[in-house]
This record gives sequence, C-alpha cells and structure tokens, in this order.
Amino acid sequence: MLNSRFHQGICFGARPAGLPWVLAGLLSLTQLSPAAAAKAAEPGEPGSARSSAVRTGVLPTKEGLVLRLTTDLGSVRITQAEAGAAPAVRYTVHIETDAHGAAATQLLNNYSLKARSTITGVEITGSLAPQSARTGNAQVWVQFDVAIPKNYSVDVNTEGGDITTDDIGGTAILHTQGGSITAGRIGGAMQEIPHGRVVAKLETEGGHIKVLDVAGDLNAFTAGGHINAGNITGDASLHSGGGHIRAGQIGGRADLETAGGNIIVGHAASFVSVHTGGGQIDFGEVKGSVRAQTGGGGIHIMYVSGPMEVESSGGSICVTGATGAMQAATSGGSIRAWFNPSARGGQGPVRLEGASQLTSGTGDIIVYLPRNLAVYIDATVANGSEHQIEADAGLHLAMQGPQNGNGQVHAVASLNGGGAPLRLHTNGGKIRLQYLDAEIALRQSLLREEAERLNQRLVEAGLAPVSFPEEITSPPDNPKDPEEKVEPPSKNLGDWFEDWLNEWAQKLRGGINEDPDVFLKRLTNRPSPSYPPLALRAGVHGYVRLQVKVTKEGRVEVQKVLEGEPVLVDAAIDAVKRWRAKPARMKGKQVEVISTVTFNFQP
Repeated sequence: MLNSRFHQGICFGARPAGLPWVLAGLLSLTQLSPAAAAKAAEPGEPGSARSSAVRTGVLPTKEGLVLRLTTDLGSVRITQAEAGAAPAVRYTVHIETDAHGAAATQLLNNYSLKARSTITGVEITGSLAPQSARTGNAQVWVQFDVAIPKNYSVDVNTEGGDITTDDIGGTAILHTQGGSITAGRIGGAMQEIPHGRVVAKLETEGGHIKVLDVAGDLNAFTAGGHINAGNITGDASLHSGGGHIRAGQIGGRADLETAGGNIIVGHAASFVSVHTGGGQIDFGEVKGSVRAQTGGGGIHIMYVSGPMEVESSGGSICVTGATGAMQAATSGGSIRAWFNPSARGGQGPVRLEGASQLTSGTGDIIVYLPRNLAVYIDATVANGSEHQIEADAGLHLAMQGPQNGNGQVHAVASLNGGGAPLRLHTNGGKIRLQYLDAEIALRQSLLREEAERLNQRLVEAGLAPVSFPEEITSPPDNPKDPEEKVEPPSKNLGDWFEDWLNEWAQKLRGGINEDPDVFLKRLTNRPSPSYPPLALRAGVHGYVRLQVKVTKEGRVEVQKVLEGEPVLVDAAIDAVKRWRAKPARMKGKQVEVISTVTFNFQP
C-alpha cells in the first residue's frame, strides 16, 4: 500500500518567471513496491488518486568519503547504515503525482535521477525535466531516503523540502531554500579536527534548525526560524532573521544574532557576542568576556569571568556574578549587579581589572560589593534628592546634593585604598550600594530561578538541560545569644507556643514570621509597582510572590523570589524597596519581621 503522508507539493501551472518552484517531501516512508504507478487516497480528500514511482540503488564506497546530494525539489532523510554492513550508500527515491493517465506517466518518466560513485564518495542528483512544467496543474512530491556509512560526510542541497539526518560521523553541509533542518550529532567520528574548520554548516531560507551536538565549529543561518543547538565544542555562528536562538554549551567563541527573538546560552567557554532586535538575553555561565545588546528585552547573566559590555534599549539588566569590569546601560530598566572578583594569590584586597560604568535613564541601580574590594566609587543621580542614593554605612560615602528641592546628587567613596573606578549614573532613579553579604538569600533565589528558567527553555526546544556550579557563598549563621533564655509560659499554651516559635524564628532566621495580612498593616509607605511597558506590550501578566523582611530600621528588603516572570519580578522588587514599615518588638527589643507579599499584574 502506498504511504500517502506527503506534506508539500509542486503545482505545474502558470507561475511568475524566476520564482523557485514550491518544493515538497514526505514526513516518512515505508518500503514501496517498484511498480511504476499506484493509487492512494490523500488524507482529507477521500477518493483522490495518485500515481507514484520508486527508484532504488546501492553504490559501494569506502569509509570517510562524502555523499553529495542535489535536488530541485523534495525532502531528504539521511540515516546510518546498519552496524557491520559493508560500506555502501543505499538510496530510495519516491516520486508521486496527482496527475492521471498519460500525464502521470510522462511526469514520472521525465523525472531525472542520477547516482554514481566517485573517488571522493557518491553523487546523487534529482530533477524534474523542464518540459514537465507544462503538464497542466499537476503536483509532484519527492522524498529521498539515503543510508550512509558511519564515518561519512554529507553535502545536501534541496530547493525547498525538509532535511533530516541521524548522527553524521563526518562533516555536514545542509542547505534548503524553505524547509527545516533537523540533525543528530555531527562530527563525532572525526579523529582530529583542525582549528577553525567548520564541521557543520546548516542553512535554510525560512525553516527551523535543530542540531543535537557538533564536534567542532557550527555555522547556522535561517531567514526567520528558530535555531536550537546542544553541545558545540568549537566556535558557533548562529544567525536568525527573527527566531529564537538556544544553545546548551559552546566551547569556543560565540557569535549569535537574531532580528527579534530571544537568545539563551547555558555555558560558554570563550568570548560571546550576541545581539537581538528586541528579545530577552539569558546566559548561564560564561568563562570569557561578553558583549550583549538587545533592542528592548531584559538581560540576565548568572556568572561571567571576564569583562562585559551589555546594553538594553529598555529592559532590566541583572548580573548575579561578575568577576571583571562591567559596562552596562539601559534607557529605562533597572540594573542589579553582584561584583565578586578573585584576589591575586588568594590574599589581600580584590580589584576590578578595569573601569566599570553602570548607566540607566530612569531606572534604579543596585550594586553589591565584597568588603575587601579596592575600588573608587562615583555615583550620580542627575535629578533627584539625597535620599535617592543609599549605601551601607561601612562604605562611608561622601555626598553632595541640592540644598532645597531636586537637583544633581553626587556621592564618592574610596574603599580599601581605592582602585579602578566604578561609576554609577541614573537620570531619575535610585542608586543603592550594599555589601555582598547583605542579601545572600535574594541572590541565591535569583540564581536558582535563572537556572530553572534556562533549563526549561532548553528542554522545551528538545535539548538536554545543563548543570551549574554549586554556590560557594552560603548564608551566614545567626549565633544564638547565650544570655537569653526562652521563658516558661506565662499565658495559655497557645500563646506560649506562638511566642516560642517567634523567638526561635528570630534566632535561626534573623526575624519572626508574620501573616501576610497582618504584615500589610505594618507598612507605613506602600507605593504600588508600575506595570512594565515592555511586559504590557508583550502580553506578559500574572502573579509575583516575594519573601520580604522588615529590618530593625523599618526598611523592607526582598529575601527570595517565590513566583513570577522576571520582567514582572523586577517591577515588584523596585516597588518593595521603597516601602517602609513599623519595626516589630519582642521582649522590649526591636526584631526583624519576615513575611510574603503577592502582586497581581493584569493589563
């Protein structure tokens, strides 16, 4: 019985001169009879008739050579020959048409298929004779199934169908003018790969590209589809006209660009350059320098060991681990950065390798610094008041601001003898400087959320998840006060038990727990978050839930992100840090209060 699951076709009728024929291929193919004609019903079109022909052949060859396949229409599927079989290239080409009678016979007979062995491998060429284009409005479908030796390379070019391959032991050049490309592992059987040699070159004029692993350099281009790649041991040049780009691991340099999609990379071992016209950029661990730019989305980076330049036209920037100099700029979003360079020789003060500058047009800038960082801090709010620059008391900022009303606020400090400058500038937002150990729980929560989000996107694309290094920094222990004892119950058992829980929560967690509804009554200043314009335009909505803490001074700090989309979480955090509350008291002492708050972002 004829397998009739064809998904594309070519219509032989009047068509504009110079336009490529619309090409087609099969999704799958069972072994067919070599009869020159047969009939089958097209799904959804009961009773429709089709005629088909099957061409098959076997060409002896040697391991390590190349299959070159060129066709003017049709899909191509490459598989590996059975283990232990003599080196040979086996092919089956199925041609099908909805023409009838003599017209069908003419179309099938006029299809040209040439296959031959050469000193470099095997060449297969398929094409429909030009005169066939004058055969009414008939459609033709073509599917190539080719089995190759394990260590073969492939060079496939079709003018419109999909290309699907199993693992390819050698190199792969795959090109289609409109279909998608799906490949397994490429280059795994190659013994030595010269530096700079492209092992896989994948190109489509509009479909998606997916490749599991590449043992060397990868070049991939699509005019508009997504690019999904697993483990690339060499350099990666991935360009899309508008789709998403996702990569699990890149061992060499990375050049990634899309006109509007998101870019996600789990691990990168060298220099990374990425650009998107408006999507989100997410990096896991980068053991090199970074240059990233987006026309409107946010930028989230977990770890970077080299210098970085990141820029967003309106989204937020969050870097949870930076060991080198940083240049970061956004026109309207917030910037949150944790600096943690390593000390030379493992002792003494740590230093940034160069000047750093963080700039936001209207958003806030929050920076976390190690206590032994030697740096010169220069912070400026172009139009604000002195309360818009906040810093840990140990930083000893020298501040200058307007006597009355708003104006430029400028603060400087030289830590541990000074070092490379760290310049912070916002036109109308706030600047906040803290030590690394101030909000460890928040950082760990952000790292965990980012790792889960990265792996979720990779798994959704059919790629393997990646692992990230365990956090070295752990929350400091809160020592118990040896002089303070838990008093025996003075009221009823329920009151005693609640007091006992609060006291131990204060000792072990640094604060007492409080019901969210009761906690809200404690607030004295509670501005609502602004709905991010980018999220509103993109239709992002939903709940954000945060674990927060009221300090003994009445400030509200975010300890942990419990739920929410990153762009909405940023807006919620920006609002919470402006909240103020009445501190709690226990046994005559001020204590910190821990609770949760929930926001519902709806357009």
